[in-house]
Amino acid sequence: MAGKKGKRGWGALRKLPSGRYQAAYTGPDARRHTAPRTFETKGDAEEWLNQERRRCADPDTWSSPADRENKRKGGVTLAEYAPGAIARRRKRGQPLSPRTIEHYRQLLDRVILPGLGALPVDKITETDVSGWYDALDPTKPTQRAHAYALLKQTIDQHIRENRAADRGAPRANPCTIDGAATTGRGKRDVDVPDVQEVAALTEAMPDRLRALVLLCAWAGLRFGEVTELRRRDLRLKQGVVRVERAVTWVGNQPQVKPPKSDAGIRDVALPPHIVDAVKTHLAQHVPSHPDALVFPATAGGDDHWQHGPFYRVFMVARDAAGRPDLRLHDLRHFSAVRAAGADATVAELMARLGHSTPGAAMRYQHRAKGRDAQIAATMSQRALEATE
Repeated sequence: MAGKKGKRGWGALRKLPSGRYQAAYTGPDARRHTAPRTFETKGDAEEWLNQERRRCADPDTWSSPADRENKRKGGVTLAEYAPGAIARRRKRGQPLSPRTIEHYRQLLDRVILPGLGALPVDKITETDVSGWYDALDPTKPTQRAHAYALLKQTIDQHIRENRAADRGAPRANPCTIDGAATTGRGKRDVDVPDVQEVAALTEAMPDRLRALVLLCAWAGLRFGEVTELRRRDLRLKQGVVRVERAVTWVGNQPQVKPPKSDAGIRDVALPPHIVDAVKTHLAQHVPSHPDALVFPATAGGDDHWQHGPFYRVFMVARDAAGRPDLRLHDLRHFSAVRAAGADATVAELMARLGHSTPGAAMRYQHRAKGRDAQIAATMSQRALEATE
Protein backbone atom coordinates (compact mmCIF):
# COMPACT_ATOMS: atom_id res chain seq x y z
CA MET A 1 0.00 0.00 0.00
CA ALA A 2 1.47 3.36 -1.06
CA GLY A 3 2.12 5.76 1.78
CA LYS A 4 2.92 5.45 5.44
CA LYS A 5 -0.03 6.04 7.75
CA GLY A 6 0.63 8.36 10.62
CA LYS A 7 -0.86 11.25 12.46
CA ARG A 8 -1.01 13.26 9.25
CA GLY A 9 -2.73 10.37 7.43
CA TRP A 10 -0.26 9.83 4.56
CA GLY A 11 3.50 10.05 4.37
CA ALA A 12 5.83 11.28 7.08
CA LEU A 13 7.33 14.61 8.07
CA ARG A 14 10.39 15.22 10.22
CA LYS A 15 11.72 18.52 11.52
CA LEU A 16 15.49 18.61 11.22
CA PRO A 17 17.89 20.29 13.69
CA SER A 18 18.35 23.03 11.09
CA GLY A 19 14.67 23.89 11.41
CA ARG A 20 13.89 22.66 7.90
CA TYR A 21 11.51 19.79 7.14
CA GLN A 22 12.12 16.43 5.53
CA ALA A 23 9.29 14.54 3.82
CA ALA A 24 9.09 10.85 2.91
CA TYR A 25 6.54 8.21 1.94
CA THR A 26 6.22 4.57 0.93
CA GLY A 27 5.60 4.29 -2.79
CA PRO A 28 3.72 1.78 -4.96
CA ASP A 29 6.98 -0.22 -5.14
CA ALA A 30 6.76 -0.75 -1.33
CA ARG A 31 9.97 1.23 -0.84
CA ARG A 32 10.50 4.36 1.20
CA HIS A 33 11.17 7.48 -0.84
CA THR A 34 12.51 10.74 0.56
CA ALA A 35 12.14 14.15 -1.04
CA PRO A 36 15.32 15.14 -2.92
CA ARG A 37 15.44 18.40 -0.99
CA THR A 38 14.37 19.66 2.43
CA PHE A 39 11.73 22.35 2.91
CA GLU A 40 11.76 25.68 4.68
CA THR A 41 8.21 25.33 6.02
CA LYS A 42 5.98 22.48 7.10
CA GLY A 43 3.37 23.65 4.60
CA ASP A 44 5.83 23.29 1.70
CA ALA A 45 6.70 19.76 2.83
CA GLU A 46 3.03 18.85 3.09
CA GLU A 47 2.40 20.24 -0.39
CA TRP A 48 5.15 18.01 -1.77
CA LEU A 49 3.57 14.98 -0.07
CA ASN A 50 0.16 15.91 -1.48
CA GLN A 51 1.64 16.05 -4.98
CA GLU A 52 3.33 12.68 -4.47
CA ARG A 53 0.11 11.14 -3.20
CA ARG A 54 -1.65 12.21 -6.38
CA ARG A 55 1.16 10.67 -8.42
CA CYS A 56 0.82 7.40 -6.50
CA ALA A 57 -2.86 7.18 -7.44
CA ASP A 58 -1.73 5.89 -10.85
CA PRO A 59 0.99 3.26 -10.20
CA ASP A 60 1.41 2.63 -13.93
CA THR A 61 2.73 6.14 -14.59
CA TRP A 62 4.37 6.75 -11.21
CA SER A 63 8.13 7.12 -10.96
CA SER A 64 10.23 7.66 -7.87
CA PRO A 65 11.29 11.13 -6.73
CA ALA A 66 14.93 10.13 -7.26
CA ASP A 67 14.28 9.08 -10.86
CA ARG A 68 12.44 12.29 -11.55
CA GLU A 69 15.20 14.32 -9.91
CA ASN A 70 17.79 12.67 -12.14
CA LYS A 71 15.68 13.63 -15.13
CA ARG A 72 15.26 17.11 -13.67
CA LYS A 73 19.01 17.63 -13.53
CA GLY A 74 19.03 16.90 -17.23
CA GLY A 75 16.51 19.72 -17.74
CA VAL A 76 13.04 19.88 -16.20
CA THR A 77 10.53 21.13 -18.74
CA LEU A 78 8.37 24.18 -18.26
CA ALA A 79 5.28 21.95 -18.28
CA GLU A 80 6.74 19.90 -15.41
CA TYR A 81 7.95 22.86 -13.40
CA ALA A 82 5.32 25.60 -13.73
CA PRO A 83 2.29 24.05 -11.94
CA GLY A 84 4.31 23.31 -8.81
CA ALA A 85 5.95 26.72 -8.96
CA ILE A 86 2.54 28.37 -8.84
CA ALA A 87 1.56 26.24 -5.84
CA ARG A 88 4.74 27.29 -4.00
CA ARG A 89 4.49 30.98 -4.80
CA ARG A 90 3.79 33.44 -2.01
CA LYS A 91 2.60 37.05 -2.01
CA ARG A 92 3.45 39.04 1.11
CA GLY A 93 4.19 35.71 2.81
CA GLN A 94 0.77 34.24 2.00
CA PRO A 95 -0.23 31.60 -0.59
CA LEU A 96 -1.90 32.88 -3.73
CA SER A 97 -5.69 33.07 -3.63
CA PRO A 98 -7.66 30.23 -5.29
CA ARG A 99 -8.91 32.69 -7.90
CA THR A 100 -5.37 33.77 -8.80
CA ILE A 101 -4.17 30.16 -8.98
CA GLU A 102 -7.05 29.27 -11.31
CA HIS A 103 -6.24 32.27 -13.52
CA TYR A 104 -2.56 31.31 -13.71
CA ARG A 105 -3.36 27.69 -14.54
CA GLN A 106 -5.66 28.79 -17.34
CA LEU A 107 -2.89 30.97 -18.75
CA LEU A 108 -0.49 28.04 -18.55
CA ASP A 109 -2.83 25.57 -20.23
CA ARG A 110 -4.20 27.88 -22.91
CA VAL A 111 -1.38 30.27 -23.73
CA ILE A 112 2.04 29.36 -22.36
CA LEU A 113 2.49 25.59 -22.38
CA PRO A 114 1.24 24.89 -25.93
CA GLY A 115 4.22 26.84 -27.27
CA LEU A 116 6.89 26.44 -24.61
CA GLY A 117 5.85 23.57 -22.34
CA ALA A 118 8.15 20.94 -23.85
CA LEU A 119 11.30 23.05 -23.44
CA PRO A 120 13.61 22.63 -20.42
CA VAL A 121 13.24 25.75 -18.30
CA ASP A 122 16.98 26.41 -18.17
CA LYS A 123 17.27 26.04 -21.95
CA ILE A 124 14.59 28.57 -22.93
CA THR A 125 16.21 31.37 -24.93
CA GLU A 126 15.28 34.92 -25.87
CA THR A 127 14.57 33.62 -29.38
CA ASP A 128 12.16 31.02 -27.98
CA VAL A 129 10.33 33.67 -25.96
CA SER A 130 10.17 36.14 -28.85
CA GLY A 131 8.83 33.50 -31.24
CA TRP A 132 6.20 32.41 -28.74
CA TYR A 133 5.17 35.99 -27.97
CA ASP A 134 4.92 36.98 -31.63
CA ALA A 135 2.56 34.05 -32.24
CA LEU A 136 0.08 35.19 -29.57
CA ASP A 137 -3.21 36.77 -30.58
CA PRO A 138 -2.65 40.57 -30.73
CA THR A 139 -6.40 41.17 -30.39
CA LYS A 140 -6.17 39.89 -26.81
CA PRO A 141 -3.61 42.31 -25.32
CA THR A 142 -4.58 41.73 -21.70
CA GLN A 143 -4.28 37.95 -21.97
CA ARG A 144 -0.98 38.29 -23.81
CA ALA A 145 0.44 40.68 -21.20
CA HIS A 146 -0.68 38.48 -18.29
CA ALA A 147 0.78 35.36 -19.92
CA TYR A 148 4.12 37.05 -20.56
CA ALA A 149 4.27 38.35 -16.99
CA LEU A 150 3.51 34.87 -15.63
CA LEU A 151 6.20 33.30 -17.82
CA LYS A 152 8.76 35.85 -16.65
CA GLN A 153 7.82 35.36 -12.99
CA THR A 154 7.98 31.58 -13.34
CA ILE A 155 11.45 31.63 -14.88
CA ASP A 156 12.60 34.10 -12.21
CA GLN A 157 11.34 31.66 -9.59
CA HIS A 158 13.21 28.78 -11.25
CA ILE A 159 16.40 30.85 -11.25
CA ARG A 160 16.06 31.63 -7.54
CA GLU A 161 15.20 28.08 -6.50
CA ASN A 162 17.94 26.48 -8.55
CA ARG A 163 20.63 29.02 -7.73
CA ALA A 164 20.36 28.01 -4.07
CA ALA A 165 20.84 24.35 -4.97
CA ASP A 166 23.43 24.98 -7.71
CA ARG A 167 21.43 23.17 -10.37
CA GLY A 168 22.54 25.07 -13.39
CA ALA A 169 19.75 27.61 -13.74
CA PRO A 170 20.25 30.30 -16.39
CA ARG A 171 22.08 33.43 -15.27
CA ALA A 172 19.58 35.81 -16.84
CA ASN A 173 15.88 35.65 -17.54
CA PRO A 174 15.25 35.28 -21.30
CA CYS A 175 12.04 37.34 -21.03
CA THR A 176 13.52 40.65 -22.18
CA ILE A 177 10.79 42.17 -24.39
CA ASP A 178 10.25 45.77 -23.27
CA GLY A 179 6.65 46.49 -22.30
CA ALA A 180 5.40 42.98 -23.02
CA ALA A 181 3.93 42.59 -19.53
CA THR A 182 1.64 45.60 -20.06
CA THR A 183 -1.25 46.07 -22.46
CA GLY A 184 0.09 49.38 -23.70
CA ARG A 185 -3.37 50.88 -23.55
CA GLY A 186 -3.11 52.57 -20.15
CA LYS A 187 -5.99 52.86 -17.76
CA ARG A 188 -9.47 53.38 -19.15
CA ASP A 189 -10.53 57.04 -19.00
CA VAL A 190 -13.70 56.90 -16.94
CA ASP A 191 -16.54 59.19 -18.00
CA VAL A 192 -18.00 59.60 -14.53
CA PRO A 193 -21.81 59.78 -14.66
CA ASP A 194 -23.64 62.75 -13.24
CA VAL A 195 -26.45 62.71 -10.68
CA GLN A 196 -29.17 62.66 -13.34
CA GLU A 197 -27.58 59.72 -15.15
CA VAL A 198 -27.29 57.75 -11.91
CA ALA A 199 -30.96 58.46 -11.19
CA ALA A 200 -31.94 57.32 -14.69
CA LEU A 201 -29.89 54.14 -14.32
CA THR A 202 -31.48 53.40 -10.94
CA GLU A 203 -34.97 53.85 -12.38
CA ALA A 204 -34.18 51.56 -15.33
CA MET A 205 -33.02 48.67 -13.12
CA PRO A 206 -35.45 45.97 -11.92
CA ASP A 207 -37.10 47.02 -8.67
CA ARG A 208 -35.17 44.51 -6.53
CA LEU A 209 -31.82 45.84 -7.82
CA ARG A 210 -32.38 49.59 -7.58
CA ALA A 211 -31.00 49.80 -4.05
CA LEU A 212 -27.88 47.96 -5.26
CA VAL A 213 -27.20 50.79 -7.71
CA LEU A 214 -27.76 53.35 -4.96
CA LEU A 215 -25.28 51.65 -2.62
CA CYS A 216 -22.63 51.39 -5.33
CA ALA A 217 -23.14 55.00 -6.40
CA TRP A 218 -23.52 56.72 -3.04
CA ALA A 219 -21.56 54.42 -0.69
CA GLY A 220 -18.87 53.36 -3.18
CA LEU A 221 -19.29 49.60 -2.70
CA ARG A 222 -17.60 47.16 -5.04
CA PHE A 223 -19.57 44.44 -6.85
CA GLY A 224 -18.23 41.67 -4.61
CA GLU A 225 -19.01 43.71 -1.50
CA VAL A 226 -22.56 44.73 -2.39
CA THR A 227 -23.56 41.24 -3.56
CA GLU A 228 -22.40 39.70 -0.26
CA LEU A 229 -24.27 42.18 1.96
CA ARG A 230 -26.50 40.57 4.59
CA ARG A 231 -29.43 42.23 6.33
CA ARG A 232 -27.36 42.59 9.50
CA ASP A 233 -24.80 44.70 7.62
CA LEU A 234 -27.30 47.50 6.99
CA ARG A 235 -27.58 49.51 10.19
CA LEU A 236 -30.09 52.03 8.99
CA LYS A 237 -30.90 53.57 12.37
CA GLN A 238 -27.31 54.75 12.39
CA GLY A 239 -27.35 55.36 8.63
CA VAL A 240 -24.38 53.03 8.11
CA VAL A 241 -23.52 50.01 5.98
CA ARG A 242 -20.90 47.63 7.40
CA VAL A 243 -18.46 46.13 4.87
CA GLU A 244 -16.48 43.16 6.18
CA ARG A 245 -16.82 40.49 3.48
CA ALA A 246 -16.81 40.16 -0.29
CA VAL A 247 -17.63 37.35 -2.69
CA THR A 248 -15.30 36.33 -5.51
CA TRP A 249 -15.67 33.47 -7.97
CA VAL A 250 -13.32 30.57 -8.68
CA GLY A 251 -14.84 28.88 -11.68
CA ASN A 252 -18.49 28.50 -10.76
CA GLN A 253 -17.89 28.41 -7.02
CA PRO A 254 -18.41 31.52 -4.86
CA GLN A 255 -15.70 32.29 -2.31
CA VAL A 256 -16.74 34.55 0.58
CA LYS A 257 -13.86 36.08 2.52
CA PRO A 258 -12.71 39.37 4.07
CA PRO A 259 -11.52 42.18 1.78
CA LYS A 260 -7.92 42.01 0.54
CA SER A 261 -6.67 44.52 3.09
CA ASP A 262 -7.66 45.61 6.58
CA ALA A 263 -8.67 48.96 5.09
CA GLY A 264 -11.43 47.19 3.17
CA ILE A 265 -13.25 46.40 6.43
CA ARG A 266 -15.15 49.58 7.13
CA ASP A 267 -18.36 51.35 8.11
CA VAL A 268 -19.68 53.63 5.37
CA ALA A 269 -22.12 56.40 6.23
CA LEU A 270 -25.07 56.50 3.83
CA PRO A 271 -26.19 59.82 2.37
CA PRO A 272 -29.56 60.46 4.05
CA HIS A 273 -31.46 60.78 0.77
CA ILE A 274 -31.00 57.06 -0.06
CA VAL A 275 -31.83 55.59 3.37
CA ASP A 276 -35.59 55.39 2.78
CA ALA A 277 -35.07 53.57 -0.54
CA VAL A 278 -32.83 51.02 1.19
CA LYS A 279 -35.42 50.56 3.97
CA THR A 280 -38.12 49.95 1.38
CA HIS A 281 -35.92 47.39 -0.36
CA LEU A 282 -35.36 45.48 2.89
CA ALA A 283 -39.08 45.47 3.65
CA GLN A 284 -40.15 44.29 0.20
CA HIS A 285 -37.36 42.01 -0.99
CA VAL A 286 -35.28 40.67 1.92
CA PRO A 287 -36.28 37.95 4.43
CA SER A 288 -36.31 39.06 8.06
CA HIS A 289 -33.46 36.90 9.35
CA PRO A 290 -30.16 38.76 9.84
CA ASP A 291 -28.11 36.53 7.51
CA ALA A 292 -30.42 36.98 4.52
CA LEU A 293 -28.66 38.19 1.37
CA VAL A 294 -29.73 41.72 0.54
CA PHE A 295 -29.32 41.20 -3.21
CA PRO A 296 -29.59 37.47 -4.05
CA ALA A 297 -29.40 36.38 -7.67
CA THR A 298 -32.72 34.57 -7.27
CA ALA A 299 -35.53 36.54 -5.64
CA GLY A 300 -35.83 35.37 -2.03
CA GLY A 301 -32.89 32.99 -2.46
CA ASP A 302 -29.41 32.73 -0.97
CA ASP A 303 -27.36 32.55 -4.18
CA HIS A 304 -24.85 35.19 -5.17
CA TRP A 305 -24.86 37.13 -8.39
CA GLN A 306 -22.12 36.27 -10.88
CA HIS A 307 -20.76 39.00 -13.13
CA GLY A 308 -22.16 37.55 -16.36
CA PRO A 309 -25.83 37.19 -15.36
CA PHE A 310 -25.78 40.51 -13.51
CA TYR A 311 -24.29 42.39 -16.44
CA ARG A 312 -26.97 41.08 -18.78
CA VAL A 313 -29.48 42.91 -16.58
CA PHE A 314 -27.24 45.93 -16.05
CA MET A 315 -26.57 46.48 -19.77
CA VAL A 316 -30.29 46.77 -20.52
CA ALA A 317 -30.61 49.44 -17.82
CA ARG A 318 -27.54 51.43 -18.87
CA ASP A 319 -28.76 51.50 -22.48
CA ALA A 320 -32.14 52.77 -21.29
CA ALA A 321 -30.36 55.44 -19.23
CA GLY A 322 -28.43 56.64 -22.28
CA ARG A 323 -25.04 55.45 -20.98
CA PRO A 324 -24.19 52.27 -22.94
CA ASP A 325 -20.51 52.73 -22.00
CA LEU A 326 -21.13 52.62 -18.24
CA ARG A 327 -19.70 49.87 -16.02
CA LEU A 328 -20.96 49.12 -12.53
CA HIS A 329 -17.51 50.00 -11.17
CA ASP A 330 -17.90 53.49 -12.64
CA LEU A 331 -20.47 54.12 -9.92
CA ARG A 332 -17.66 53.73 -7.40
CA HIS A 333 -15.80 56.49 -9.24
CA PHE A 334 -18.96 58.59 -9.07
CA SER A 335 -19.15 58.04 -5.32
CA ALA A 336 -15.50 58.99 -4.85
CA VAL A 337 -15.77 62.16 -6.91
CA ARG A 338 -18.94 63.23 -5.07
CA ALA A 339 -17.23 62.64 -1.72
CA ALA A 340 -14.15 64.56 -2.83
CA GLY A 341 -16.39 67.37 -4.01
CA ALA A 342 -17.90 67.45 -0.52
CA ASP A 343 -14.44 68.40 0.80
CA ALA A 344 -13.51 64.93 2.09
CA THR A 345 -9.83 64.74 3.02
CA VAL A 346 -7.52 62.10 1.58
CA ALA A 347 -7.73 60.12 4.82
CA GLU A 348 -11.53 60.34 4.80
CA LEU A 349 -11.71 59.19 1.18
CA MET A 350 -9.39 56.28 1.94
CA ALA A 351 -11.55 55.22 4.89
CA ARG A 352 -14.79 55.55 2.94
CA LEU A 353 -13.60 53.63 -0.12
CA GLY A 354 -11.50 51.04 1.70
CA HIS A 355 -8.22 52.11 0.09
CA SER A 356 -4.96 51.14 1.77
CA THR A 357 -2.86 53.76 -0.08
CA PRO A 358 -3.55 57.46 -0.72
CA GLY A 359 -2.86 57.46 -4.47
CA ALA A 360 -6.38 56.70 -5.67
CA ALA A 361 -7.99 59.05 -3.16
CA MET A 362 -5.75 61.90 -4.35
CA ARG A 363 -6.75 61.20 -7.96
CA TYR A 364 -10.40 61.52 -7.00
CA GLN A 365 -9.70 64.83 -5.28
CA HIS A 366 -8.01 66.02 -8.45
CA ARG A 367 -10.99 64.88 -10.52
CA ALA A 368 -13.41 66.76 -8.27
CA LYS A 369 -11.39 69.96 -8.65
CA GLY A 370 -11.31 69.46 -12.40
CA ARG A 371 -15.08 69.21 -12.59
CA ASP A 372 -15.41 72.41 -10.55
CA ALA A 373 -13.14 74.15 -13.04
CA GLN A 374 -15.35 72.91 -15.87
CA ILE A 375 -18.39 74.38 -14.13
CA ALA A 376 -16.62 77.73 -13.69
CA ALA A 377 -15.60 77.77 -17.35
CA THR A 378 -19.17 77.08 -18.42
CA MET A 379 -20.44 79.88 -16.19
CA SER A 380 -17.99 82.32 -17.80
CA GLN A 381 -18.93 81.20 -21.29
CA ARG A 382 -22.61 81.71 -20.63
CA ALA A 383 -21.93 85.11 -19.07
CA LEU A 384 -20.07 86.15 -22.20
CA GLU A 385 -22.87 84.87 -24.42
CA ALA A 386 -25.41 86.89 -22.42
CA THR A 387 -23.49 90.15 -23.00
CA GLU A 388 -23.06 89.74 -26.75
